[in-house]
Amino acid sequence: MITSVITGDIIKSTVHEFPKIWLDGLKETLSYLSTNRFSWRLHQGDSFQLEIPDKHLSFISAVYIKASMKSKGLDVRLAIGIGDKSYEGENVSESNGEAFVFSGETLETLIKEKQNLRIKTNDFKLNEELNLYFKLALIAMDSWTVNTAEIVKLSIEYPNALQSELGKMIGINQNAVSTRQKRAHLNEIMELDLMYRQKINKL
Repeated sequence: MITSVITGDIIKSTVHEFPKIWLDGLKETLSYLSTNRFSWRLHQGDSFQLEIPDKHLSFISAVYIKASMKSKGLDVRLAIGIGDKSYEGENVSESNGEAFVFSGETLETLIKEKQNLRIKTNDFKLNEELNLYFKLALIAMDSWTVNTAEIVKLSIEYPNALQSELGKMIGINQNAVSTRQKRAHLNEIMELDLMYRQKINKL
């Protein structure tokens, strides 16, 4: 059984005076991505693991986590692992297999290389290709402000909403929504998501 796992941690979590604010936000984000409470778990407060059974959704899920945290003035490191699931535990931290190992190993790599998003599968060439795209995407994503991240988050939550409708949710006009989406390079990131799904389909 092929699955995908995202392992991540909050960057510089110890410098924030009110951890409950981002902790509640992180729980809300993970709950949005998986209604199965046993599919995600927090570790030591600032790190977490989330299983996304549909591997095609793993990149957009990572984008959503990053947008959610950046909208609160925080940032995250995220490692995607895709592979076999050899053991189904009672919760995500007790399950095992390639996807879990790949994701955990890759997070350690991110910390050393000071990069905020990588993927590991059992296809070395695919890893190289996707990680290059991720590096380019991070030029935009790492620079998201609170406002641009907020609009990315909303755009993922309401993919069919008009810009004017998104604007009403946060009290800005349609032009401001358009400007923020362009600054976030949202169209390009969604194009990358489509390509990612096609590439991952080969696994």
